[in-house]
Amino acid sequence: MLKSEPARCGHDNPDKQHMKSRILLADDHQLFREALCHLLNSQPDLEVAGQVGNGLEVIEQARLSEADVVCMDINMPGMDGIEITRRLIAALPQVKVVALSAYSDQQYVLDMLHAGAMAYVTKGEASDELLRAIHAVLRGRTYLCPDVAGVVAAAVVGQGGRRGRLPAWERASGRYSSSWPKDAPPTRLQKCSALRLRRSMCTGATSCASSTGTAWRN
Repeated sequence: MLKSEPARCGHDNPDKQHMKSRILLADDHQLFREALCHLLNSQPDLEVAGQVGNGLEVIEQARLSEADVVCMDINMPGMDGIEITRRLIAALPQVKVVALSAYSDQQYVLDMLHAGAMAYVTKGEASDELLRAIHAVLRGRTYLCPDVAGVVAAAVVGQGGRRGRLPAWERASGRYSSSWPKDAPPTRLQKCSALRLRRSMCTGATSCASSTGTAWRN
């Protein structure tokens, strides 16, 4: 079983801790988590308060780390990110959830938003969009990266496939949590996303001064 771990990268200046928003990373692939950790800790107003690789540990770690934001993968061992988000918001309503997933399918996006996530970013766009999403939810806004903004717009106007949540029998079939073994090696997309994150840090491409995604006030 994957264990949660404290953040091991970044800055630990106690004089600045109270000024920073605390982020918990919930993803079962360490390579991707470490890339996110370096990206977020490079920001003057953010710090990674912890990392967790198992869905069953997210709520406890969010409470212990006093997280302001949880970056939540959908495919997690133990419990899928959609159900975790629903339980997390019920237990800790002050915590903001940013969905961070390889999936841009309408059903995944809508299910995460219905569960209580305030933002949705695909892993392929994480190096450009994650900081924007985090800063948006900290201001009380909802944020969708460009990959999924059109998906939600299509759902709003009744186009582009099924709407609403999956039937119970489909959710019980393991569509979210069982399709990705917990010990599976990182996928090509996850490796590429991690490399993009590290490359963006070297080139200074992590600025969130302008937004290409969609944000709005709730």
